[in-house]
Amino acid sequence: MRAPAIAQHHYPLTGGSTFAPNIKTTIRRRNNLSIRMGLKEDAPSLAVVGVTGAVGQEFLRVLSDRDFPYGSIKMLASKRSAGKHLTFEDKDYIIEELNQDSFNGIDIALFSAGGSISKKFGPIAVDCGSVVVDNSSAFRMDEKVPLVIPEVNPDAMAHIKLRSGKGALIANPNCSTIICLMAATPLHRHAKVIRMVVSTYQAASGAGAAAMEELELQTREVLEGKQPTCKIFKQQYAFNLFSHNASILSNGYNEEEMKLVKETRKIWNNMNVKVTATCIRVPVMRAHAESLNLQFEKPLDEAEDEFLPINTSPMEHIADGTYLQWNRRLNISPMGYISDRIDDGNTADKMNIVDGRYRQRNDLPTNSSSTRMLLSSYHFRETARDILKRAAGVVVIDDRASNLFPTPLEVSNKDDVAVGRIRQDLSQDGNHGLDIFVCGDQIRKGAALNAIQIAEMLL
Repeated sequence: MRAPAIAQHHYPLTGGSTFAPNIKTTIRRRNNLSIRMGLKEDAPSLAVVGVTGAVGQEFLRVLSDRDFPYGSIKMLASKRSAGKHLTFEDKDYIIEELNQDSFNGIDIALFSAGGSISKKFGPIAVDCGSVVVDNSSAFRMDEKVPLVIPEVNPDAMAHIKLRSGKGALIANPNCSTIICLMAATPLHRHAKVIRMVVSTYQAASGAGAAAMEELELQTREVLEGKQPTCKIFKQQYAFNLFSHNASILSNGYNEEEMKLVKETRKIWNNMNVKVTATCIRVPVMRAHAESLNLQFEKPLDEAEDEFLPINTSPMEHIADGTYLQWNRRLNISPMGYISDRIDDGNTADKMNIVDGRYRQRNDLPTNSSSTRMLLSSYHFRETARDILKRAAGVVVIDDRASNLFPTPLEVSNKDDVAVGRIRQDLSQDGNHGLDIFVCGDQIRKGAALNAIQIAEMLL
């Protein structure tokens, strides 16, 4: 496994800006003997727009971590940062001021400089033949622009080809939407979500590097008995929580909440799914947490995988002359074997799964006095826990005995979204409801990693 890249900042963030003055940043590998495989002459040319911001810096880390192949890379930022030096993969770069000529010869442009910058320069990059992966909200709801989470809806961008002579825009969803749908989509594919209630607990990282700095500053000030400095959020953040700082709309929801509603419908290509959200800012430095209440069209159990009878007949004949009778569920272990007791005290041991059914092994007891139901009349029924365990980009942390579940600290600087507190919704009948708790790194999978994964799909 490659060692993660390190970003060393030789400056304090000042003035409430995600663009820091006098930047001198290093992105390098911990193992200086490692060979950079990403830099290739025939690989795509890249541009990183907003390279000095929190997500821009994470773009570089992810590019390095994943050995993304590139022939050249251009570092772009505002006039304030232009001319400063940045070292990436042991090579020195001069940050350039973003302008209309910045995208000549650029194959892939990664944008994270705010919606106004994306609206102005995104189309310019497209006209130059670049494929733009935009992290802002500028184009997310544009019908012509795919809104993509690679693990969820990769086909939405299948028509976009690199170096085709035609540029294109691809939108990165909002961080809270990405984290939510990474967990909800595998379950949606299996049982179809018809209603989703989302409560988010969002970290300072969602508001940028300056907000993270302010939370740290306020924490020190409050502990020292001083009045906290409130520039970004206009109220005390340390040791407090409050409704997300996005603008409140006429329907009473804020913009962050409506992003979850609208983006979910677009990504799932389902305008009928019912979504409601409440977004809260919490005094956590990095990584968001979300509580999801899901209502399904089909029943879905939360427990481990089970074998359930296809028919209701209590007895079936087996080829060797014995009978099987089983009036209760058979549990399957993670290795794919059954281990349960039968009515005469013998053990039905180690039956292999074959095409969703079971094959009797030679070491299975064949006592003719035991009447047991034919195991081939049982089928494999997936449950929520198993579906989530197999989902790409998801890790299940659900230790009820030790009361250990996902936390923002656990997922900070991690690629996977963590899911836990998997349980049936007791307010719904027939196993049609589920509650889960999700944590994900807002800067990583919620922004930079998702964008780089989109870029990887273009290769």
